[in-house]
Amino acid sequence: QVQLVESGGGLVQPGGSLRLSCAASGFTFSSYSMKWYRQAPGKEREYVARISSGGGSTNYADSVKGRFTISRDNAERTVFLQMNSLLPDDTAVYYCNLPNLDGYGYWGQGTQVTVSS
Repeated sequence: QVQLVESGGGLVQPGGSLRLSCAASGFTFSSYSMKWYRQAPGKEREYVARISSGGGSTNYADSVKGRFTISRDNAERTVFLQMNSLLPDDTAVYYCNLPNLDGYGYWGQGTQVTVSS
């Protein structure tokens, strides 16, 4: 079965950096685009970034453009989110997403990122 397991979250000061990882299994990882979303307390889940199956195309929400970088290692079946210049508004649970496999979307369990001094 499809499994997405995020890691790398934590507490960081404003201006700091974190690198999130999402380890995937149960499907042909290299054939599918992947996304990151986040959900802050009291807010709806929002799109953060997308990467194509081969890694050659990426897209970002305006709120993170220039600060976050999505990448992937198809040999390791892992997608990453490098987050730099973090802001308190980046505080959220971050989720890895497989958008569409045979008509279904899949989510990881999430990893908490807290930006605070």
